Amino acid sequence: MASVELKGLTKRYGTIAVVDDVSLHIEHGHLVCLLGPSGCGKTTTLRLIAGFVEPSEGEIRVGDRLISSPAHTLPPERRNMSMIFQSYALWPHMTVAENIIYGLKLRKMDRGTIGKKLDAILATTKLAALASRYPGELSGGQQQRVALARALIVEPETLLLDEPLSNLDANLREEMRFEVRRLHDAYRYTTVYVTHDQSEAMTTADLICVMNLGKIEQSGSPEEIYDRPRSEFVARFIGSSNVIKGQGRDGGRVDFAGVVLRCTGEKVVADASTAVSIRPHDIAIAAQAPQATDNVVPATVVRQVFLGGSRDYMVEVKDGTQLRVVTAAEDNIPQGSAVWLTLPPERCRALSG
Repeated sequence: MASVELKGLTKRYGTIAVVDDVSLHIEHGHLVCLLGPSGCGKTTTLRLIAGFVEPSEGEIRVGDRLISSPAHTLPPERRNMSMIFQSYALWPHMTVAENIIYGLKLRKMDRGTIGKKLDAILATTKLAALASRYPGELSGGQQQRVALARALIVEPETLLLDEPLSNLDANLREEMRFEVRRLHDAYRYTTVYVTHDQSEAMTTADLICVMNLGKIEQSGSPEEIYDRPRSEFVARFIGSSNVIKGQGRDGGRVDFAGVVLRCTGEKVVADASTAVSIRPHDIAIAAQAPQATDNVVPATVVRQVFLGGSRDYMVEVKDGTQLRVVTAAEDNIPQGSAVWLTLPPERCRALSG
């Protein structure tokens, strides 16, 4: 295994940069998720790493080896990488075992070595009972595990996954997230995982890189990305935050709807328009004015919905801004009621532009 490093990686089609000056260091044995909406550049970045696309600028290194630059691109088959596509691409006329060992046969390994490696990977991926079946006789999740086993058995330096769970139904997709992480922990290959699904990224990744318009908007651990978004795009994309707009007062305070909010996060510039994010479940809502007045905003309930385990409110404050608030199910405040919102200062994140 080896680390992967991208330096100033850029890919242009005409005048459009679909990957724009991306730099990223992926530690040996880590799983990194490139997360973002369609068209953000994540799949093109993966294809650049795989060698299917040549860069317009920048370099890709695996360990000490330069594998991609505008002057020299190592072909995919010489990169010691395995890639899993959305379609899994299993041979329909081969059994599970034959599909898995296909790469070893191409490498002309002896039968004894192939047999030992096959037994080990079948046990790890829990496919031993299915070894003699054909892909058409398997469920989507089983086919996904076969694709993973085929990629892992050749012992790649780097494992690349392109939206590998997108063809599965919701329940199976949730189950397979944990399976991907379990197999990563078993083998510890350096892994780059592309997805638009934040739950997949949160479940599987050591490091999440949120991409937007060809750039990495923010990178960090799942906890850091969720709890400490730095930009409005990341706050909205990860966990559906409320993003409110106010006027900066000083380094840590923002005027919003007639109230001074104390905030953490990015530095607040005086007299500048400032965006502040707060999660719906971090806002406390009350039908009576609280004794404390810090970060308390009067509002009116526009609608509320009972969701079984919770209630989902939409409330409107003095300046017309609407905020979503999620509370326990027993907190039943009727539509049209006057309420008071408490926005904890440590949960109000001032954002960069």
